[in-house]
Amino acid sequence: MVRRHAKFSLVIAASLCAMLAVPTRAEDAPSTLDQTVAEIMSRGVVDRAMTYIGVPYRLGGNDPKVGFDCSGFVTYVYRNTLGLVLPRTARQLATVGVGIAREELQPGDLVFFNTRGSPNSHVGIYLGNSKFVHAPRTRTLVRIDSLDDPAYARRYDGARRILSPTLS
Repeated sequence: MVRRHAKFSLVIAASLCAMLAVPTRAEDAPSTLDQTVAEIMSRGVVDRAMTYIGVPYRLGGNDPKVGFDCSGFVTYVYRNTLGLVLPRTARQLATVGVGIAREELQPGDLVFFNTRGSPNSHVGIYLGNSKFVHAPRTRTLVRIDSLDDPAYARRYDGARRILSPTLS
């Protein structure tokens, strides 16, 4: 596992170096570079999240060795991919970043659902093509589901983008 993550870090470093060497128009450089950095960070989050498919659900879990609940999964992925420490609960996660419309979803964005009769009681990581990865509930595993699935479509509460090219 360590080897794989080291390889991933080298890919990110090489990509960033390559981006910095590509000439762009001066007026486009900051937004183009910011957008590219955010895309690389998002891809890292998605790739890391996918490695935990099949990990069991565990209420209060925030480690793949013992299992994940939904917010434990999200916070673990972001912390171990980007070093970003996020709030622990789905409801708290729904207060960070920027709210975005469903049509604007990009890989790495957080998607929220009302699964317990209260807003933002469940969270997952958007993958693209209306798919998201999450730790659904007791006696299940981390898995991929569709936002178009009726069970999730009617409970969809919104999305937040927390990745920013200006992370410090």
